[in-house]
Amino acid sequence: MLCCPTAIAVLSIVYRRKHDLHSKHAQWFTMMFSGGSIFGIVDHLWNGQLLLLGPNLAQDLLLGLAITGTLLASWIVAVRLDLAKAKAEAKA
Repeated sequence: MLCCPTAIAVLSIVYRRKHDLHSKHAQWFTMMFSGGSIFGIVDHLWNGQLLLLGPNLAQDLLLGLAITGTLLASWIVAVRLDLAKAKAEAKA
């Protein structure tokens, strides 16, 4: 479902602008969810369901939550790897 990643992308953009947040991790978050939103738009256009509900709303919502969870998990892994790399470089 398109709305989950899109809503989070919009909220993160608004939050970052309101709080003048420019960290690379916050930018990654916004970019990942924006990319997920663009993917959702392309997928919905491809399947002819843009702005329409599919035949199974529960399945659409579950898919949206799965995409959102996957994006969030990917972002957490990327941030942790980046922090570990920075820590290792600081020791060297």
